[in-house]
Amino acid sequence: MTLIELDQYFNSFLKKENYPSDPSLNGIQIQNKEPSSKEIKKVAFAVDACELIALEAAKWGADLLFVHHGLFWGGCELLRGSHYKRIAAFIENDLALCAYHIPLDANNPYGNNYGLASRLGLKNLNPFGFWRGMSIGVKGELEKPLSIDELSQKLVRQGKSVNVKLPFGKDLIKSLGIISGGASEDVEQAVEEGLDAYITGEFAHEQYHYAKEMGINVIGGGHYETEIVGVNLVMQKLMKEKSIDCKFLDFPTNL
Repeated sequence: MTLIELDQYFNSFLKKENYPSDPSLNGIQIQNKEPSSKEIKKVAFAVDACELIALEAAKWGADLLFVHHGLFWGGCELLRGSHYKRIAAFIENDLALCAYHIPLDANNPYGNNYGLASRLGLKNLNPFGFWRGMSIGVKGELEKPLSIDELSQKLVRQGKSVNVKLPFGKDLIKSLGIISGGASEDVEQAVEEGLDAYITGEFAHEQYHYAKEMGINVIGGGHYETEIVGVNLVMQKLMKEKSIDCKFLDFPTNL
């Protein structure tokens, strides 16, 4: 498959056109020299597009890097400093870049939030968490109520721990909402919907007292840790359906 064909494949299920309010530039952000003819034989997957990961992808021999956090977010940015280094790492190694932000958060079943819901065994799933008119999260119910400690252990990979755990609500959690990454303020939507717990990546200082006053459990699983899910699900789908060598580049920020 060429870069153009591969991006069409990704978008056939991620559907960036369904998220017109997403300020990030989804899809191909950096092409290779021959996007309509060069065969893509190796695709690296990662959470973040940065100089380090681009160089690691190139070292492995990747033709394309697929990420959740790309390099372009809708505004004009000068090619200087860190941004220049990142762009140069792709161009100098003829490494293409594809990024899917909100489409990869929201997708069912290949996105971050539905992927986390599946990991936790949530049932009765419904859209949750609206941002700029787009539904990006998911809510549901646990088959068996869990304590916040038990839920935290199930949320992250073995050997990892959550960044924030606020036991401000019920001792046993049945219903919860999930929005990966940096969605601290959306705890208010979880409270409005009467959920027992709210799960996100980062949880900010300014929401701490609100959560305590409103009596809701909160887990901040880590921005990085909650957003490795989607890229890995997309990678597994690609490996299953196409003859392309894939590799996940795991570079945790621990944030």
